[in-house]
Amino acid sequence: QVRLVESGGGLVQAGGSLRLSCAFSGRTFSRYGMGWFRQAPGKEREFVAVISWSGHSTYYADSVKGRFTISRDNAKNTVYLQMNSLKPEDTAVYDCAAAQRWPATRTSDFDYWGQGTQVTVSS
Repeated sequence: QVRLVESGGGLVQAGGSLRLSCAFSGRTFSRYGMGWFRQAPGKEREFVAVISWSGHSTYYADSVKGRFTISRDNAKNTVYLQMNSLKPEDTAVYDCAAAQRWPATRTSDFDYWGQGTQVTVSS
């Protein structure tokens, strides 16, 4: 059974940084593209970033481009999201997901999901 477990969320002031981690287990990690999504109260889940199996290709939502960086360490079966220059509008539950399909940027492209980690950015 595939499991994804997020960690690293918390409370931070505007302009600060956080690094989220997502640990993958159950199948061969390197065969999956990995993505991050987020959902704020009263809003739909939105795409944040994705990284290919090899780590060579990445894609970001316009709202986070230049501030967030997605990366992966296949030896550790872990994907990361480095978040810099955080804004109050970044407040949301952040969820990682695994996709067998490529390219993958839509919710329907992803096969497995974690439980999420809360990120709160104060003014």
